[in-house]
Amino acid sequence: MEFLYFIAALLFAIIVYAIVMYLRTKKAVTTLTQDQFIEGYRKAQLIDVREPKDFAAGHILGARNIPQTQLRQRHKEIRSDKPVYIYDQNGARAGRVAIFLKKQGYDQVYQLQGGFKQWTGKIKSKK
Repeated sequence: MEFLYFIAALLFAIIVYAIVMYLRTKKAVTTLTQDQFIEGYRKAQLIDVREPKDFAAGHILGARNIPQTQLRQRHKEIRSDKPVYIYDQNGARAGRVAIFLKKQGYDQVYQLQGGFKQWTGKIKSKK
């Protein structure tokens, strides 16, 4: 019986954590559809937060690669006075990046809904 209480408590904790992370991400970043993203990304800083091998395989034309794993050391390369458009492969990593950037004082952070996987616009790849 104690084991069931433990499992129930663990599931409850996971659900609460997921809700808190969702709300934090929603507060830190504005999620844009591809059309909205295309409308504004040329006037913004376009950052691909995937790893370099993924970036090299294909990325949105005009994007800079600052992987999430290097963000703590490299976030000063991103200007805080201009909008920041970020994307990753499917949207999960970009939310965590947005929370970090918000804590660093970036107020205009936008992410691509569905990530690069859903992108149908222009791309560049090293072939």
